[in-house]
Amino acid sequence: MELQRLFGANVRHHRKAKGWTLERLSDQVGVSRETIGNIERGKAAPLFETAEKIAAALGVPASVLFGAGALPGTGERARLLNEIHATLSRMNDDQLARAGKMLKAFLG
Repeated sequence: MELQRLFGANVRHHRKAKGWTLERLSDQVGVSRETIGNIERGKAAPLFETAEKIAAALGVPASVLFGAGALPGTGERARLLNEIHATLSRMNDDQLARAGKMLKAFLG
């Protein structure tokens, strides 16, 4: 389940970074908008063929979507950093901007 959520968060992150809607990505991949939405929310796991198509559409290696670019390390600190990264990846632009302001205020 964790890999499924990580994959979905990475898809959402890369899709938003391209400024694409769910519809645009679903058209590029050839699956429904609902399928992409379920993948991004970690509710569905894509077939390998679909994962490869998503990666190709987003212009990233499939391994990146599966977390090859995840923050390195082991233990509680690495787990927490990866969890925070996944949470931030799921935020929309306004939420992300507010979270950034909150972190800056928190850190002084």
